[in-house]
Amino acid sequence: MAKLNKKNVESLSVGGKRVLVRCDFNVPLKNGEITNDNRIVAALPTIKKLIENGGKVILCSHLGKPKGVDDAFTLAPVAKRLSQLLGKEVKFAKDAQVAGEIAKKAISEMNNGDVILLENTRFRPEESKNGEAFSKDLASIADVYVNDAFGSAHRAHCSTAGVTDFINGETAVGYLMNKEIEFLGNAVESPERPFVAILGGAKVADKLNVISNLLEKCDTLIIGGGMAYTFLKAQGMEVGKSLVDDEKLDYCKEMLNKAEKLGKKLLLPVDTAIAEAFPNPIDAEIPAEYVATDVIPANTLGLDIGPETCKLFADAVKSAKTVVWNGPMGVFENPTLAKGTIAVAQALSEVDATTVIGGGDSAAAVVQLGFADKMSHISTGGGASLEYLEGKVLPGIDVIQNA
Repeated sequence: MAKLNKKNVESLSVGGKRVLVRCDFNVPLKNGEITNDNRIVAALPTIKKLIENGGKVILCSHLGKPKGVDDAFTLAPVAKRLSQLLGKEVKFAKDAQVAGEIAKKAISEMNNGDVILLENTRFRPEESKNGEAFSKDLASIADVYVNDAFGSAHRAHCSTAGVTDFINGETAVGYLMNKEIEFLGNAVESPERPFVAILGGAKVADKLNVISNLLEKCDTLIIGGGMAYTFLKAQGMEVGKSLVDDEKLDYCKEMLNKAEKLGKKLLLPVDTAIAEAFPNPIDAEIPAEYVATDVIPANTLGLDIGPETCKLFADAVKSAKTVVWNGPMGVFENPTLAKGTIAVAQALSEVDATTVIGGGDSAAAVVQLGFADKMSHISTGGGASLEYLEGKVLPGIDVIQNA
């Protein structure tokens, strides 16, 4: 995958034009109230830019996984929050067809700089099937299309991809999407070296292609989290009751051989936090002791990397110029078992390098642990960032015009 250079919102001429913007407003709701508005805040720079340039701004997004029209998943609370954040009214087009007659009427009455939010795109069942009728409906209400929803860029849906087949005007990425391409895509494709990749999380199966792709790109690959125990077992170690994906042992051996053949460093934990059972509830106080990874007792399981491993991994990133991290080092939701993840976050916060956190649990961990402002970039998409790290082409980015 070559370095990507997509047309972005900076270069658009939108004065007097209807601009359809795909955002990621998939926010958590409790009793109809938004409990975390980070995704809405992240979309503001693109929206403000289009307002300033005199566009008629039409926003769309999915929320949750409704089966057809369902008021529990309405985007009305998002319109209300957006109005507060922008300091101007964001009209909500409550239209079960999303881009039906109600929405069209509201759009026809817009002035330059006005903002409208459409109803949940998934109220149309064909959204996720990339159905032509809905793609055409969306294209019919706009002159220009901007995609700023990286979290949905790996899905070929009507609002992320299909609409571009029928829109006559320009297509571009928003500021948020541009930043993801710049950091996540280009950090992997043309990194400043040494390039260190850190992978954690529970299952090897989730990261098969990521491991293989990153081994070809990076100088050092660090593997922690639950997936490390499958690698350790593949090396012939006893790992007790630790999480192991027995079907992937041969794959792990293959990757260990691949690293050797390519002359890449592949670092695994040398010690681990063990306990007799997984904490229940997850944040329950738990007595954990540390042992070397080659002497894990049969009646225990590994739940975090140990202090020697923390040091080993921190030393490995010290001289790095690019670091990409996806997946925690242990059960970070538990204070006793968060030490490994904290140590890696701490190490990344101190290096003079481009540090990219690849969405999902590692992003949540970095934010929760208070290291967010020390990282170059924290990805907004879990599944999308993983597919990007695999080297896959993401449909929501692919369909956008090149700069």
